[in-house]
Amino acid sequence: MTLDTGVLYRNDNLERLPKLPAESVDLIYLDPPFFSNRFYEVIWGDEAEVRSFEDRWAGGIQNYVDWMKQRVAEMYRVLKPTGSLYLHCDWHAGHYLRVMLDCFFGGENLVNEIIWRRYGSHNDYAQGSQHFGRVHDTVFFYGKGPSRTWNQQFGSYDPAYIAAQYRHDDSDGRGRYRTKPLTGPGGTAKGNPEYEWHGHTRAWRYSRERMQELHDDGRLHYSRTGYASQKHYLSEAKGVPLPDIWVDLPSLTGKNSERLGYPTQKPESLLERIILASSNPGDVVLDPFCGCGTTIAVAQRLQRRWVGIDISPTAMEIMRRRLWNQARIVPTIVDMPETEEALRALKPFEFQNWVINAINGTHSPRKTGDMGIDGYWWFTKEPVQVKQSDHVGRNVVDNFETAIRRDGHDSGYIIGFSFTRGAVEEVARAKGEGLNIRLIRVKELLLLVRRQGAGRDLGPQPEGDLLPLPPPRRPEDKPSPEELVKSDRKAAS
Repeated sequence: MTLDTGVLYRNDNLERLPKLPAESVDLIYLDPPFFSNRFYEVIWGDEAEVRSFEDRWAGGIQNYVDWMKQRVAEMYRVLKPTGSLYLHCDWHAGHYLRVMLDCFFGGENLVNEIIWRRYGSHNDYAQGSQHFGRVHDTVFFYGKGPSRTWNQQFGSYDPAYIAAQYRHDDSDGRGRYRTKPLTGPGGTAKGNPEYEWHGHTRAWRYSRERMQELHDDGRLHYSRTGYASQKHYLSEAKGVPLPDIWVDLPSLTGKNSERLGYPTQKPESLLERIILASSNPGDVVLDPFCGCGTTIAVAQRLQRRWVGIDISPTAMEIMRRRLWNQARIVPTIVDMPETEEALRALKPFEFQNWVINAINGTHSPRKTGDMGIDGYWWFTKEPVQVKQSDHVGRNVVDNFETAIRRDGHDSGYIIGFSFTRGAVEEVARAKGEGLNIRLIRVKELLLLVRRQGAGRDLGPQPEGDLLPLPPPRRPEDKPSPEELVKSDRKAAS
C-alpha cells in the first residue's frame, strides 16, 4: 500500500490515520488544540472568513490525554523508523503529554524539549497578576529510533561575539573575518610539513602549495612581522548550532503578511526550522491538525511531499487558497461535505462558512451581533442570511427585511434546507413593497458544488425561484483584492 501525497483529508484524524500505510511518513508535526477553556471566533484573512472552534475537554485532563493518546498511537504506527515527531503544546498539559509520548517512543527517544518564546511581552504581566508572564510554548521532539534523520541547524551569532571575534574587515569587500593559526597540531611529530613562509619557519597545517593558493586567494592574514594566519569570513560561517531554547522566532503580529486570523497560527519560520532539521527533500511530512496549513505550505516550498488532515471544511478552503496563492497548486481534497446529511452534521459556523464559500461570497466581518447578515453575495454584494434548519418560517423573512433595509439594500438571500408556506408568502408580500428576497435551498448549493467540482460549464441559468448560480469555482476566479476590500468596507460600515 502506497501513501498518496499532496492530499488534504477533511476528517477527524482518528478516522483517517488508521487508513494510512504503516511506516510511510518521515516527519510529523502536530499542533493540537491546547487543553484550556478558551473559545475562539476567528476572522479568516482578507475575505473575513469566519471559523470557530472549541478546545474544551469535558472530563478533565485525563480525558484530554486519552483523546490524544488514541491519535498518537496511530501516528507512531505510520512513522518510519528514521522518522521524528514534534508535538506542540503549552503549559496546561505539557507534562501529561510528555509522559504519554514516553509510553510510545520510550523516554530514551525524547531528543529535545524545545522552548519557543512566542512573545517578547504579554498581558500576563498585567498589574495585579500573581504569576510570572507566560510567554512560551513547548515542543516535544521525539525520534522513533536512534537512526532518525537529522540536519544540524544554525542560528546567528550574538552581536557581542561578532564584535569580539570578527575584529578585522577585508578591503576587498568580503567583509569581517577572524583569524585562525596555521601551525600544525603537534608539529612535525604529527606529520605536518616544516618550511619557511614569509620569514617564519614552522610546522604548518598545510603544504607549501596549499599555502600559496590561500595567499593568492587573499585568505591569509599577515601580522606586522609577516606571520601568517588564516582568514575565516563571517559571511561564510554557518553560525552557532541551535540550542533547545528558541527566542529568535516571534509569533505573528497583526501586521504580519503571513497572518490569516487563526488564533494559534504559527510562523512559517518555526515550521521551516523543524522541517529542515528532521527531513530531506522528497520526504513525507504529515500534519494531522493542519488548521490554516502552515506546515503544508512550508513543506511544499521546501520540496517535501505532504499530507494534511483537519476536521474543518473552512480549513480546507483556506489551505486550498493558500497553496494556490503560493505555488499555483490545486490540492486533492478528500471527504468534503457532499450531502444534506453531512451538512446538517456540521457545527453552525462551519455550515455557515460552507454556504458562503459555495456561493463565492464574502463573509460578514461580524459573527456576533451581525444584525441578521451572515455574508454577501458573489458579485452583487447583496446580503445573505444562512439558516441550518428546515421549515424556515415567516418570522425569519420578516426580520431579514429589517436587516437588509438597515444595511442599505433592497434585495437579499436566505439559505436554508427548506421553507414554510408562510415564508414564501412573506417574500411575495415584501416584493410588493420593493424588497426582492430569494429563498435558496441547500440542495441547490450542493448541485452547484458538484458541477463546479466536475469543472463543467453551467450552461443556461435556472429559472423561477431556483438559485442564480455564480460561475464555476476555480482558484483563478477568486474575487480581486479591490473587490474584497470594497465589499468588506461596505459590510463593516
